[in-house]
Amino acid sequence: MVEPKDHLIEKIKELIIQRLKLADMTPEMIETDGPLFGEGLGLDSIDALELVLGLEKEFGTIIPDAEVGKKVFQSVRTIAHYVLEQQKAA
Repeated sequence: MVEPKDHLIEKIKELIIQRLKLADMTPEMIETDGPLFGEGLGLDSIDALELVLGLEKEFGTIIPDAEVGKKVFQSVRTIAHYVLEQQKAA
């Protein structure tokens, strides 16, 4: 498995901040491997929907269903891996 480049990780963190209007956060404050939901960043299902739309617009990445979404939205790194897989498949 190819490791995502730092610029992709950074871009995803910025996308999270912009799409979820987390104005008081910086990319450095978001852990790359930390959980996005629950105890981690504390995101909810509305946030997940906003991220799905953001990833589709920014990277052309489609999250087909909630099952895939659960796997993809575990952390910033899992999102980056999914984006890379989708870009390779295209």
